Amino acid sequence: MSAFVFPARTTSAEIELGTVLQPKFGPDGLIPCITTDETTNEVLMFAFMNAESLALTLKTGKASYWSRSRNKLWVKGEESGNAQLVRELRVDCDQDVILLKVQNVGGAACHNGYKSCFYRKLAAGAAAEAPDSLKLELIGRPVFDPATVYKKK
Repeated sequence: MSAFVFPARTTSAEIELGTVLQPKFGPDGLIPCITTDETTNEVLMFAFMNAESLALTLKTGKASYWSRSRNKLWVKGEESGNAQLVRELRVDCDQDVILLKVQNVGGAACHNGYKSCFYRKLAAGAAAEAPDSLKLELIGRPVFDPATVYKKK
């Protein structure tokens, strides 16, 4: 059980229309988080939070997440310098998704060096019944070179 406890979820009316943060963490202890640029509203990334990373985000004002692949907490920008300063935190109607509006310090949110993790789009003419047509097009430009930023320790 997490040492970071948020208010217990109560009635549907209070969860959906009330004024108390009652986040719904999944069975795995995680809640999805969408992060956008505070100025442009561009979606920068999608990640998960657990109670600890949400509490740290609230305490520090720096976006912090739970890495499922590394099985650890990470503060965005701790290695790359591309931090996210939280300007607003929203929840959806069921309080089972978090939306962060951030100042994207350093100009990049993606570990591949792009401003947004969503730097590709599905090409025109793609059709599910024609797998060879499912091509992705780059729509972003790298902001930094990951090979120089993320040096193996």
